Amino acid sequence: MRGIHASLVTPFTGSGEVDAKSLERLAVHCLENGADGLVALGTTGEAALLDDAERRTVLEVCRAVSIQHGTPLIVGAGTMGTADTIREARERAPLADALLVVVPYYLRPSDEGVIDHFAAVGAAVDVPLLPYNIPYRTGKHLSAETLVRLLSLDCVAGMKHCAGAVDRDTLAVLAARTGKGILCGDDMYIYPMLQLGASGGIAAAACLAPAAYAALAAAVRDGNAARALALHNALFPMAEALFAEPSPAVLKACLAAEGLIDDPRVRAPLHAPRPEPVAAALRAFRTAA
Repeated sequence: MRGIHASLVTPFTGSGEVDAKSLERLAVHCLENGADGLVALGTTGEAALLDDAERRTVLEVCRAVSIQHGTPLIVGAGTMGTADTIREARERAPLADALLVVVPYYLRPSDEGVIDHFAAVGAAVDVPLLPYNIPYRTGKHLSAETLVRLLSLDCVAGMKHCAGAVDRDTLAVLAARTGKGILCGDDMYIYPMLQLGASGGIAAAACLAPAAYAALAAAVRDGNAARALALHNALFPMAEALFAEPSPAVLKACLAAEGLIDDPRVRAPLHAPRPEPVAAALRAFRTAA
């Protein structure tokens, strides 16, 4: 659970079907330009808006590319319920090197309930789990102490951490030095999180600029503070623009403009983005590149 992992969009054709060829092209682009691994069926991939056959197509394409490049594939799984999460995890585990499992959302279970949830999912599959802590989406805040307990589970290999800030709990988890990888999931915070000891990042923006994010991680790893900060300052306005509207609408428009996917469409209730953030993201990307 180290390095930069590109959180892939799911491209669609003009008629609204999964575009396997564009997905393969994008996945290869990410890995051949420095990404350490791929993430499929995450929020960026509009996983909740796909049917079972479409999810299978996405997994098969991404698994094949990952095997060809000798890189890990992290696969999203998980719902608000433990039984459904176990079902999803069992279905997807055969094609995954790790499962990205979201903290149960909306219901806001107790911390003990969250720990039990992950222990039950981990006992049901043979691949490690990567809990996805994103309280501003799930509505469930976990304290640093609970996050450290979660990381102590044998079935847990690390965590995708998206606090939306470098807050007290984030600092405490990083300072705990659990030996498990902490992957930053907020693209704009990857640089400070790496500097504080995070092991890498899961970044939607790395679909568009994998080489720049790989260079940022390498600069931090090599102790080249000036280059790392320069890359962060160049990438920050791009990441900010990419998330100016609900993801991945702006990102898909940029990927289509760069020829990395054929069509920028997203599925309802997501909506095509306004042109201003797309132009801003592309301008920042071309400057950073």
